[in-house]
Amino acid sequence: MAEKKVLFKSEEPKEITAVADFLRALADRLTQGEVVLKRGSEEVRLAIPPQVILELKAEEKVKPSKTKWSLEIEIEWGEGAEGSVSLG
Repeated sequence: MAEKKVLFKSEEPKEITAVADFLRALADRLTQGEVVLKRGSEEVRLAIPPQVILELKAEEKVKPSKTKWSLEIEIEWGEGAEGSVSLG
């Protein structure tokens, strides 16, 4: 079984315009080949290789009390794909 370790996680309410601004800035950083995630003193640097896997998923979760929708965007790459991670 594969071991999974969360290196960084953030979840907070934001206005949709702030989310769009974040995604635009993230896209710019991806094309530069490095993404830095920060929260307080926590920092994770990701070197992004030129070839990645893009996964998009839309979900609907129906519960008796309410229905929730989500849109997930996942970018992944494997070991040896010229990408790296550094924790700071």
